[in-house]
Amino acid sequence: MFLGEQEQFLSYNGEVLIFQLSKPKRVEGAADKTMNLCVRRMAFNRDTKLFVQKSSGVFSMRASHLKTEIICCSCTTDSRTGIILPCILMKKKKHNNVVKYLLLLLHSSNQFEQSFHFKLDYELKEDIRLFTGPSVLWRHANQLFYISSDTCTVLSAPVHLSSVVWTGEIENEGTVVLGIRTACLPESEDEFSTSDRAIWGSEFFGYVVETQKMLTGTCFMPHGYSRVVSSVYICKNEILKKQLRTSLVAITHKNQLIWFQDGLPKGVCELPYEKPTSVKTAVTSSNDLLFIVSFASGNICVVQRRDSLQVASKWQKVKSILVDDFIGSGSEQLLLLFKDDSNTNMLNTFKITDLGDVNYASDINYKHDVPAAEGLQENGLLTIQALETRLQAGCTSVRELQQHLRLKKRVILESCRALIDLVEERTHILPTAKQEGLVSLWDDVENPPHSLSKETSLTSKVPEHFIEKLWQRVVGDSLVVGVKLTESFYLSLSDVSLSLVMDQDFFSISPIIECRNTIIKLNKAFSALAVSSCQIEPPPKKIKLDLHSKNDLKREFPERCSRVKLDGAKTIIAVTSLSPLLAFHRVCCIVLLHAKKQKCRNDSLQETKKITVRCGKILLSLEDISNGKYSVKMLRDNSYCTGSMEDILAVLAVSVRFSFQIVSSDCTLTPVNSWLLGEMECTPFKECHDNIFCHKAGNVYGTVFNWTLKNPFEGVLTLFCRNLTVLFQCLHSLTRVLPPSCNVKLLRAGSKGVLTEQLALALEKELLTSRSSFFSKENKAENSLRNEPGKKISDAPVSSLLDGEDGVEQFRKKLQNEREESVLSMNQMMNGALYQEIALKIAEAQLRSDMIVWRLS
Repeated sequence: MFLGEQEQFLSYNGEVLIFQLSKPKRVEGAADKTMNLCVRRMAFNRDTKLFVQKSSGVFSMRASHLKTEIICCSCTTDSRTGIILPCILMKKKKHNNVVKYLLLLLHSSNQFEQSFHFKLDYELKEDIRLFTGPSVLWRHANQLFYISSDTCTVLSAPVHLSSVVWTGEIENEGTVVLGIRTACLPESEDEFSTSDRAIWGSEFFGYVVETQKMLTGTCFMPHGYSRVVSSVYICKNEILKKQLRTSLVAITHKNQLIWFQDGLPKGVCELPYEKPTSVKTAVTSSNDLLFIVSFASGNICVVQRRDSLQVASKWQKVKSILVDDFIGSGSEQLLLLFKDDSNTNMLNTFKITDLGDVNYASDINYKHDVPAAEGLQENGLLTIQALETRLQAGCTSVRELQQHLRLKKRVILESCRALIDLVEERTHILPTAKQEGLVSLWDDVENPPHSLSKETSLTSKVPEHFIEKLWQRVVGDSLVVGVKLTESFYLSLSDVSLSLVMDQDFFSISPIIECRNTIIKLNKAFSALAVSSCQIEPPPKKIKLDLHSKNDLKREFPERCSRVKLDGAKTIIAVTSLSPLLAFHRVCCIVLLHAKKQKCRNDSLQETKKITVRCGKILLSLEDISNGKYSVKMLRDNSYCTGSMEDILAVLAVSVRFSFQIVSSDCTLTPVNSWLLGEMECTPFKECHDNIFCHKAGNVYGTVFNWTLKNPFEGVLTLFCRNLTVLFQCLHSLTRVLPPSCNVKLLRAGSKGVLTEQLALALEKELLTSRSSFFSKENKAENSLRNEPGKKISDAPVSSLLDGEDGVEQFRKKLQNEREESVLSMNQMMNGALYQEIALKIAEAQLRSDMIVWRLS
């Protein structure tokens, strides 16, 4: 209710209570020192669509008209009976700046009862609240005061606060005041550095009135919102596992409504007007939860919460808004009372709505309404019953789905813990199916199946010294982890990738960190570079087998087909987002290498085995990152860039690669080199002189260039940049120094000569794969046929068989048998596993050649 108005509106049990101050009729000879507080109970008539008066009451008191005001009114619980009654706070100003306050209760008989009164030497102006008791709470000079009907004495709370944003009941606590105060920082320096209270200088806190207990404010909202939140409405609070769970909405000075769940923001909505003052809720007949926001200008808006928070409706020039069941439908509606200067009776200009089927307004003519037939009422009842049955079935399905999702989450987390134990070489005991509420699909046996034991025996051994170096770098908002493998170990691997697993057990989240992988192989001249993982894939020419790792396949050609002699090592890099990891302040991650290890068999086919190898651990803390421990250091030293090889690889891993062919027909391309060393302020790497690092301030800082001249009129410029914006800036700067006749063309991957060589090698490998696969099949068929019992062929000489008629007949039968055996050997059926292995190898080879053809096109 608005402060100091002489007419107040309050909803109570579906009725509208109108409180007014009035002077009684003057009696001759009597002093004018009496004031009447009148109440009228108004109810909505669904037949006439108007509000009619049901009853009224009067409370007389001795006071001057100019010095008596209605401060506020609300519905509170009478602690004596537990009944919710209308409560009115009155003010009577006396001499010597003494102010007397009265708290009145209104009973169903329209009789007023004075609950208590108190006197103050100042006026109540800030954060006045009525709550259970009845009790009055207010704020004055950044202190909290309250008085109840039990004590009738003004009490001061031992807290200092700048505002009160909510007062209400919390389960197992009682009446709680949620307020904002100056941050009370701990003495410990570690806690000081990690608390957002130190950043914002203020914090939320909860104060229990009955027990004078302090509650942690972060269970409601993060302390960072204390600078902008002006009012809060707590929709739900409960105690689960000895922890307070809350659901609330808050309005801010930034004209926003924010939804919080268990202290975390879940949604936000921009409000249509400025200076929101209060928020309350309503539950409609469709079970929709509405948030009603009032503004200082007298405007109202309603925010609906479904998939997201959005403004459902808004009104202007609203005098007051009430929430109750005014039409007796069993659900809540909104009653809007509009400002009308021409009409003294506020209930003549109103609107009742629930943003659905209910819509009554004072300016609508209902004379032509058709009354509903009795049959329609019966059909409506049957429809409601059917809808209730469907709703119950739907709720049951939702509960079952939620139970299934919880079980699925537990299984995933248990699998993650088993993976961590496997990496740490610890024994992991899985819970039984009965404990998880599952049905076991296999019998529990002591001895494992033969296939499993055989598979274990075939596990490829990993050499002890297969890793040359494990390193990490921080580039922007990315964490880069690199593993440098020895050449001998890498040559026996395929489909290599890294994964990061958090060593801590957080129970509620998956410890597997999502990251993308890239493979980079460098020599001293920096000539063999991996294709960036951000490069687009070619459109599919054919539908082939679904390979496990197409991205690794497309990155494989520049390394395998390079003519440059390599430095004998391969680096696999994993890139992941850094900011989610910093939420834990200090994280220990296990680095795992996943690959297929190849082993040659006697039939020239390769047998692959999936392996997972632990490469080591990395430690990541916010303190180390703040100190720049893992930062990339690219400094100038005698016209060179002093970045280490790990720094260079980290920059390349988070960058996107683009290559451009520049052709000039009229003049040489010497301006390109001058542009790189001059305007772009580039310096070559000390480790590899052909590539240069951009030191120019701004967005282009950190871009890596490679400029290769085929002849004075043609060259290839390769850029490694963070994003497309940097690319466009570099190209815009380059076009200003190039001659107008230059032609700049984007190369999809590498130069035409290198791709042509790669295509030849890929086609050769495809042919060799097909030939070796079918030859191995033919040899297997012949060997199997030759080794079959009963298939022995006589080695008798042919001349001896042709001497007589019987010999000729015997030779004819022998020749017929050999012909049938030859046909049988050609039609020999192939084993399914062998066919799958051959088809996969052929598909891989064909996919390689198709991809290079696409890059050449």
